[in-house]
Amino acid sequence: MKKILIANRGEIAIRVMKTAKKMGIKTVAVYSEADRNAPHVRFADESVCIGEAPSNKSYLLGDKIIKEAKKLNVDGIHPGYGFLSENANFSELCEKNNIIFIGPKSKSIRMMGNKLAAKDAVKDYNIPMVPGVDRAVTAPKEASEIAREIGFPILIKASAGGGGKGMRIVEHEKDTEEQMARAISEATSAFGDGSVFVEKYITSPRHIEIQVLADSHENVLHFFERECSIQRRHQKVVEEAPSSILTPELREEMGQAAIKVAKSCDYLGAGTVEFLVDSNLNFYFLEMNTRLQVEHPVTELISGVDLVELQIKIARGEAISIKQEDLKINGHALELRVYAEDPMNDFLPSVGNLSTYKIPVGEGIRVDDGFEEGMDIPIYYDPMLSKLITYGKTRNEAIQLMIKAIDNYKVEGAKTTLSFGKFVCQHEAFISGNFDTHFVKNYYTPEKLQAGLEEEAKIAALVALKIYLEDQKKLRVPLTN
Repeated sequence: MKKILIANRGEIAIRVMKTAKKMGIKTVAVYSEADRNAPHVRFADESVCIGEAPSNKSYLLGDKIIKEAKKLNVDGIHPGYGFLSENANFSELCEKNNIIFIGPKSKSIRMMGNKLAAKDAVKDYNIPMVPGVDRAVTAPKEASEIAREIGFPILIKASAGGGGKGMRIVEHEKDTEEQMARAISEATSAFGDGSVFVEKYITSPRHIEIQVLADSHENVLHFFERECSIQRRHQKVVEEAPSSILTPELREEMGQAAIKVAKSCDYLGAGTVEFLVDSNLNFYFLEMNTRLQVEHPVTELISGVDLVELQIKIARGEAISIKQEDLKINGHALELRVYAEDPMNDFLPSVGNLSTYKIPVGEGIRVDDGFEEGMDIPIYYDPMLSKLITYGKTRNEAIQLMIKAIDNYKVEGAKTTLSFGKFVCQHEAFISGNFDTHFVKNYYTPEKLQAGLEEEAKIAALVALKIYLEDQKKLRVPLTN
């Protein structure tokens, strides 16, 4: 593989290119008209414009991307995450055009992309599942009958869904019909598929995922877990590795379950098996993401592996050289997704011009980003500016370094989730490890964040005053006769 095209933009495009260049592989960037001057375009060896700003007129045009890849004699395509990364048709299109898709085969993507099909695929492997039904439900009456059987609260979920879309929690039977209708409507709008299923709602869940890699030589390894329970609108904001609640025995049990899930769909490449863990440390299979995850850097830091490098090696037919027993957890890593969102206003997107954009640097600090000072934040794409990652020997060290890194991350021109990240890192529930996916609902309000910011400003003002008074004393030179 001498040349790869990265069918993505921003930080993940640069992240993939860095590894490709390290491996001596040429890179091709694709870009929309809105991204013409973006850093990922300059970082690549070659670049090509694939269309207008909206993603459905550029980054989602699989045929156009393949056409440009063939023109440039590209050997492989890395899809990153989002856009076409879990599109089975695109994977198939690459195969048909003799271009290596750096990811799983289309069959695996299709199987795991539908939550009902995924449950069906793993049911023979004795993997724990959340109580519920493994078929599509369309009638509110049937949903009520299922709920009475498994007990309220229930969770209605889009079978083709993700990112919290088409998902509704129902605590009382009287609300079932309305919430079913909403979930079906949202699923149809978001995925073109209105099928939903019903399962028991785990009331105090932790969201824990296992990183797996599989090659074409029957090797499947797990690379430990990531804790992803700090979420807003069912989407992750803070992730860490390892989890503070897993025992070595539970970690191995979940790791082996994840390997079985990968085997159930004849998986190839990097993937993530997601689980819910309840307050009694029972775990349940949730879904499999058939791509590289946003939060992959925390796994890289604790395991000492380059996941993108392994993806590329697997895609070109090499066997994984590592054995499961070789992998050890070393230290602790934390990631904050720095979104251009206003945590004081329900995390709504906050686009603008980055008049100031200075990232923190130092030992144990990693910033994966695709922005620079002076750039406009496009309204067409996900509002994530960067991923801020810290690494320490212990969890507390990683947390304290994250607080310091947040303080040294200077952004003006848009609101960001930096202040929210600091709120999380300083909260007793997070520090103690005693939290679940309801952290935001249970502990966070804009008022609490504002109070914290005001207290910080007050302390900063007092420190500044103290320094000023001390300087004044030094400047008062005593008069001599």
